[in-house]
Amino acid sequence: MAMIKTPVKGMPEQLPSDMEIREYALRLIKETYGNFGFSLIETPVIEHIENLTNKQGGENESLIFKILKRGEKLKEADNGEELCDSGLRYDLTVPLSRFYVNNMNILPYPFKALQIGSSFRADKPQKGRFRQFTQCDIDIIGDGSNLAEIELISATAEMLHRLGMGNFKIRVNDRRILKAMVAACGFDSGKYDDICIVLDKMDKIGVDGVEELLRKMELNKDGISKYCKMLADGTEYDMCGGFVGKHVKDSIDSAIADNMDTILSCVRAIVEGRGEVVFDPSLVRGMGYYTGPIFEIELIDKKNYSFSIAGGGRYDEMIGKFSDGKIAAPACGFSIGFERIVTILKDRGFKIERGGESIAYLLKPGLNTERVREVIVEVNKLRDEGKRVLISPRAKNIKAQIEKLEEYGYTRIVKIDN
Repeated sequence: MAMIKTPVKGMPEQLPSDMEIREYALRLIKETYGNFGFSLIETPVIEHIENLTNKQGGENESLIFKILKRGEKLKEADNGEELCDSGLRYDLTVPLSRFYVNNMNILPYPFKALQIGSSFRADKPQKGRFRQFTQCDIDIIGDGSNLAEIELISATAEMLHRLGMGNFKIRVNDRRILKAMVAACGFDSGKYDDICIVLDKMDKIGVDGVEELLRKMELNKDGISKYCKMLADGTEYDMCGGFVGKHVKDSIDSAIADNMDTILSCVRAIVEGRGEVVFDPSLVRGMGYYTGPIFEIELIDKKNYSFSIAGGGRYDEMIGKFSDGKIAAPACGFSIGFERIVTILKDRGFKIERGGESIAYLLKPGLNTERVREVIVEVNKLRDEGKRVLISPRAKNIKAQIEKLEEYGYTRIVKIDN
């Protein structure tokens, strides 16, 4: 049977030119987040299946690549659920939570973590979305104040600016405000998740579309009208406090709005001139583990890029679930869409500016040993000087060979004929 030359669907392979852009972006990301005090860590790509299926990953739990048990343990398995004991991680947050509880005695407090690594989801591949993808997360564990949100958003905004993403919009909300909106409209609290699923579609279907779907859920008609009025009014408020005061003041602690307004005010002062920072009561963020503020970044150029490029929020309850509730550690995180950012850079024709000279030595076949030795010594002296130097046999079609080398950044070609 013939072997297959193409990669498995949704598993991308990277050309040298792709890797140059990826490595450039990774260097800048590490440098920027490092300047904000985040420490680089690494967690395994394989995680315990119990952790991955503990209702912390939302819809991602249906997209797990599961790993079969090995050897005798596999033979002893009686049913489908017992066939696997681990899986490929679908994000970096669940592994980070386990990592923190396992290593907290030797980590600083609060702990500012930076993770960059592959995650896997059995999703439908599309532009900017793959089954294997590089994820980049920053998280702050142990800081229950809004300083964590301010630092996370500010660091990510700075990183996107340095990557040349252009103007962007930072949307901010709070899961507790979403719950207060449901309560203020008299909806059954048990319908909260279903209502949020509908609300999450508002970007595509608008307020009228949300209203139509809510009516199909047979909710209170007056409540639906009130809810949609909130959504229509939401964009009119520069700060969270005004929205809360008008619509949900009896269903929420005013301190939550004050907290949001502090975040908005501080982040605006930092990102001024680079993008918008808005309160958006329609922002949902679908992950089930968020407990407080949530945020998302999208490019203002929605004509070409309608997807978000970063998102996150506060998840104060997850750490405790890895310790049977014995450890209570507030946590907040931000994840950037690394693959989407790389896609945007490539679409824009981004080129790496190389420092120093790049030289290619092309050796005519059949040179004697002494001449080859002389060339190799010469080449290595240039490398010692910090120059990028390639040494290669000359191809029969030297014109095509040189064109390809120039395409890959070689500015000087040295032909060795004798």
